[in-house]
Amino acid sequence: MSCWAPGCPALSMCRGLAALPITCLERAKDLKTRLGILLQKPELGHRIGTSSKLQLGSRRRDSSQDVLEWRESFDQLLKSKSGVTAFHTFLKTEFSEENLDFWLACEDFKKTRSKTKLASKANRIFEEFVQSEAPREVNIDHETREITRKNLSGATSACFNEAQAKTRTLMEKDSYPRFLKSASYQDMTRQVTSRGISKRSHT
Repeated sequence: MSCWAPGCPALSMCRGLAALPITCLERAKDLKTRLGILLQKPELGHRIGTSSKLQLGSRRRDSSQDVLEWRESFDQLLKSKSGVTAFHTFLKTEFSEENLDFWLACEDFKKTRSKTKLASKANRIFEEFVQSEAPREVNIDHETREITRKNLSGATSACFNEAQAKTRTLMEKDSYPRFLKSASYQDMTRQVTSRGISKRSHT
């Protein structure tokens, strides 16, 4: 109910609005109109959804391409983050994931610039993966283990090179071929291939 008695809040509000410059009132009306138009355009939300779907689709195509490239070489597999993850999952089923974990630890170790951190990291990696009876001992020969032990006295970014190379060769010759023949990888390649056939049939 409107009230025009002196001291009425509605009357005070009207006086306040009347005191505003006309340009301010016009801008307020214009803003209200624009907001109304935006709210009545559902296609804007549709466009945003479509855009995100397209981006997701492109990522899916990239990962699908990766899956097929893993069988080209062991290097291709190691270059792919999703490939390393899939290979690591497979190695867990064979209880030999320490080989890949050691290789990854060596890759990270090589990026260390601080000499202090280099020495502490080298000792930690050696104790975890290389020394005899280590918690996650990798399968390397006694000679390589001793060379690596001596390298720790003057730790450089190359002190694990020989042990890392031996572990990599072991994975490439032994675990990698089994991974390519595994049910999990075969299933991934079938999914990629069937998606490719499905797309071609719809074009």
